[in-house]
Amino acid sequence: MPVGTGLELGFVRKKKQATKNNKQSFHRIVSYQKKSESFFGYIHSLNSHMSKHLNQTPPLDTPLGPTGGQRLYSLDALRGFDMFWIMGAEEIFNTWAKATNWPALNWISNQLTHPAWNGFHLYDLIFPLFLFMAGVATPFSVGRELEKGNDRKKVLFRVIRRGLILVILGIIYNNGLHLRPFSDIRFASVLGRIGIAYMFANIIFIYTKRNAQIIWFWALIIGYWLLLKFTSAPGFPMGDLTLEGNFASYIDRSILPGKLYLGIHDPEGLMSDIPAISTGLLGILTGTFIKTSTQDGTRKAGWMAVTGIGFIILALIWNFDFPINKNLWTSSFVCLVGGLSLLYLSLFYYVIDVLGYKKWAFFFKVIGMNSILIYISGRFINWEYATNGFFQWLGELSPVIWAPVVMSVCYMAVKWAFMYFLYLKKVFLRV
Repeated sequence: MPVGTGLELGFVRKKKQATKNNKQSFHRIVSYQKKSESFFGYIHSLNSHMSKHLNQTPPLDTPLGPTGGQRLYSLDALRGFDMFWIMGAEEIFNTWAKATNWPALNWISNQLTHPAWNGFHLYDLIFPLFLFMAGVATPFSVGRELEKGNDRKKVLFRVIRRGLILVILGIIYNNGLHLRPFSDIRFASVLGRIGIAYMFANIIFIYTKRNAQIIWFWALIIGYWLLLKFTSAPGFPMGDLTLEGNFASYIDRSILPGKLYLGIHDPEGLMSDIPAISTGLLGILTGTFIKTSTQDGTRKAGWMAVTGIGFIILALIWNFDFPINKNLWTSSFVCLVGGLSLLYLSLFYYVIDVLGYKKWAFFFKVIGMNSILIYISGRFINWEYATNGFFQWLGELSPVIWAPVVMSVCYMAVKWAFMYFLYLKKVFLRV
């Protein structure tokens, strides 16, 4: 072989080898870039996913929240804020107050209890605020169905079905899923009241206009006031409003099957469902105002706040003749909690829906999107056991005086994590 040819072949081999090495290096670089892009793409997609959930709401057609494009973020957040206090927050403040004995915390702890009979604590607002918000949702949910041209009877059937489902869920919540004597079953319940009041308030909404709804609101609470003012249980003076002597408790003792919560009285009895319908109607009127008013959001929030203050003043005046009493759901109580509900909604609506500050409320929104589920979950999930399983070690490491506070926070964290998981999976309890 000529020397020149051998050199040329050697050069070609080296060139091919260099090309091969370059290709391998290039593929390694490309592979690394793809892995990097894949990793950072995953981070980007995760951030986008979180951002999407912070700014969007999956549609949910329930009596407890408006649907579609008109959904109020503030309503979900306020509902979550409301449920926050009964899903574990009250215990955080109670244990915190015991650990520190600070006057301010003692006051908050006291407000997170119910008065024995007459009077009002902020804890009394949780139940009626929830019912009020169910009413606010009506023009956006039931109203939307009517605007689509759906037959009123069909919409009515859905409303009645939802109301009855809530009543059944309330009975299950009270008694669990096991057999017991009929006389030991408590039929009246928080969910039952929401179901009954929601159902009748929505029936009024379906078949009447705004002015007639206003008339119904006042007729129910004035009529209830007159009924209790000029009646009493047998053997008691007219207008008696004591636990034993009031007419509402007497009627409940006479006609309600099963057992009453307090033996001779039930705070969710049938008679006090009458003024509770007005609480739902006030929410409906508020929701209609938010949905249909041509005023800007700032003015809407302002009018809600002014109206709320007016209701509170009326309640304080009415209190002299008809005491504020959650157990009886007195008319003055309807006005007081209605006024406070309007103030809370105006604040949340202005900050969240008008000013657009939403991210801070995401914590509450996660709760509010599954409020019924978290309320009844305690009957089916042992949250204390779950909390101890995950965090008992943390309580054991904490100082003795602070251990209850730490475990209360962990209890809330476990519940919220469960709600967040359902939220991400778009799993909601639909009624």
